[in-house]
Amino acid sequence: MSIAQPGFDFAAAGHRLAAPLLDTLLPLGSTFSLVSLTCAVLIAAGHVVSSRRARGRRTSARLLVRALFPRRVWLTASSRLDLVFFVFNVWCAGLLLGAALLSGQAITKALSGWLAASLGEGPLAATPWAIVAVVGTLAGFLAYELGYWVDHWLSHKVKFLWAFHKVHHTAEVLTPLTVYRVHPIESLKFANIAALATGGTGGVLAWAFGSAWHAPLIFGQNAIFLVFAMSVIHLQHSHAWMTFRPFGKWLLSPAHHQIHHSADPAHFGKNLGSCLAVWDRLFGTLHVPDQRPASLVFGAVATDPHSLTGGFATPFVEAFKGEPLPRPVPLPAE
Repeated sequence: MSIAQPGFDFAAAGHRLAAPLLDTLLPLGSTFSLVSLTCAVLIAAGHVVSSRRARGRRTSARLLVRALFPRRVWLTASSRLDLVFFVFNVWCAGLLLGAALLSGQAITKALSGWLAASLGEGPLAATPWAIVAVVGTLAGFLAYELGYWVDHWLSHKVKFLWAFHKVHHTAEVLTPLTVYRVHPIESLKFANIAALATGGTGGVLAWAFGSAWHAPLIFGQNAIFLVFAMSVIHLQHSHAWMTFRPFGKWLLSPAHHQIHHSADPAHFGKNLGSCLAVWDRLFGTLHVPDQRPASLVFGAVATDPHSLTGGFATPFVEAFKGEPLPRPVPLPAE
């Protein structure tokens, strides 16, 4: 008499393996959704066509494809390591975020409860729904932007943190995949700082508005952030020189972020925000790009920057050795 052995469920295993990738590409609220990537490609294509038309040149389909997906960018060691980081972070992101010590929702609940116990009921409990929605959306977005700026500033000013953040800056070409070229320690740090910024802001608002408080989301995202995710964010890691003039002192364009990645010491520590230039203007780290495309070289100085060892292990060694920070050169007054 034989005992039937349960077979391996390849379908279930395949689904579990594919789930992180599908959760990254398919949801409309994902920052790396296929919809947002398609929007970025269309915007970049429109930019190429309009720029050439302004110079009296026509753009064929073949030329457009070559402009959007140049081999000199995509077929490089830098891009290959970006792909490795993409695979690693897509399948490990849940573990990293789960390891974060702080939760934005927990901070909101704890802070609003403490304020209510200390100060009593908030003064704005009767505020109409629409006003609460607008204030909550705007404040939440500004809080995220501040958390992003603070995290980024610390990464460029603290030697220990720069050792891990430098991995992102070793990219010698920029593609949308470069956003995933992030060391796990860097991801963990950002998750906690973002939780402090958004959770702290949410806690104050939850106390102030009381029972009227709510933070409406679209596809699980802040509505303002979703607009940027569908239009600008992917192009920040690209070679499309878009400056957003005359709004360059308020919005961070792809050209702003390309300057941030520049190997020119005059650009070190500039344009640290995500979407808005507000905090860079306030704290003196804004550098507005010229309308004319700049000839920039990307890539921080590093040992073996495009290898697994250089991307994952070397930062620990440099962090504890106290590697020097890059030395900026002062820019003329903006």
